[in-house]
Amino acid sequence: MLAASVRSGLVETTHEGAVAACHPDGTLVARYGDIDRPFFIRSSAKPFQALASQRSGADMNAVELAVASASHRGHPVQVATVSSMLERAGLDSSHLQCPPDWPLSADAALRLARGGATERRSLWHNCSGKHAGFLRACVASGWPTETYLDPDHPLQESVYSLIAEMGEFDPGPVGVDGCGAPVFRTTARVMARLYARLGGDDDARQVHTAMHAYPALVSERGAGDAAIATSTNAASKGGAQGCLGVAIRDGVGVAAKSWDGLGQVAVVAAIEAMVQLGLLSTYPASTMFDAARPPGLGGRLPVGSLEPRLELQLA
Repeated sequence: MLAASVRSGLVETTHEGAVAACHPDGTLVARYGDIDRPFFIRSSAKPFQALASQRSGADMNAVELAVASASHRGHPVQVATVSSMLERAGLDSSHLQCPPDWPLSADAALRLARGGATERRSLWHNCSGKHAGFLRACVASGWPTETYLDPDHPLQESVYSLIAEMGEFDPGPVGVDGCGAPVFRTTARVMARLYARLGGDDDARQVHTAMHAYPALVSERGAGDAAIATSTNAASKGGAQGCLGVAIRDGVGVAAKSWDGLGQVAVVAAIEAMVQLGLLSTYPASTMFDAARPPGLGGRLPVGSLEPRLELQLA
C-alpha cells in the first residue's frame, strides 16, 4: 500500500497506487505497484505544455514560465502575471478558453467577494497561466488563437510530439482535461521518465529552473509540490486525481499515482520514495513534515495522520 490513514491508532484506511523513479536516460531506478497501468497525467503535464509553448516562441520569462506550469490558486500575483502574459502578446482575458471559475484559494476567492465580485472569470481558473502560454505561442508562430485547444491545432500537435519524445511513449488516445485542453495518457514509469528529463535535458532546464525558483507561483505555500520544490533542488507538479511528478536537477525523476485519486496520498508516497532513494537528508525531510505526514482532523483536532507504507523495489 502507498499510505494508511490512522485514526486514534485503531482504524486504518489503506490507499493503493504506483511509484516509479527513472534516470534521465530513461532507465528505471525503483518501482512500487503497477507502474505500467495507464492513467491521464492531468495537470502534471503542465511543465511540458509550457516547454512546448516556449519552443513555439512564447518567449516567457522565469516568472511567466512558473505560472504557465502552474495550477495557480488565484492569488493576486498569479492573476496579474497571467494578465501581463496576455497583454504582452496583444491579447486579453477574453481570448482565454478555459472555463470561468473562482480561485482555488478560499482566501483569494474571499478577497474577490469582498471586493464586489459576483461572477466567475476565466482569468481566475487555475489553468489560465497554461492557456496564456498557449496563446503567446500561437501569436508568435502565426497560428490561429480561436482553435488553440483543438487536438489537431499545430500547438497541440507540438505538445503531443514533445511528450511522446521525452516519455518514449505514445500518449494517445488524447482526452479532454477539465480546462478544455487535450489531456494525455501516461503511466508511472513514463511520468518518472518525463520528470527526469525535465531536470536533465538542456532546453527543459529553463522550465525546471523557473518552477524551482518560484514554487509558490506553481501552486501556493503549503501545497505538497511547492513544499518539495522549496526543500530540495527539484521542480514538482501535482495533477488532479492523485498524480505527482518530481524532477531532481540533473538526477532522477519520481512519479507517484494514487489509484483512489487523492493528491495527499501521492505527495506522501513521493516524499517517502525520495527518502528511501537517499534524495532527502534528515533536515529537508523534517521541513516537509506536514506534507509527508499530513494530519487527519476530527473537528479542529488531529486524530491521526496519513502515514507511508511504501517499500520500493530497486530495479
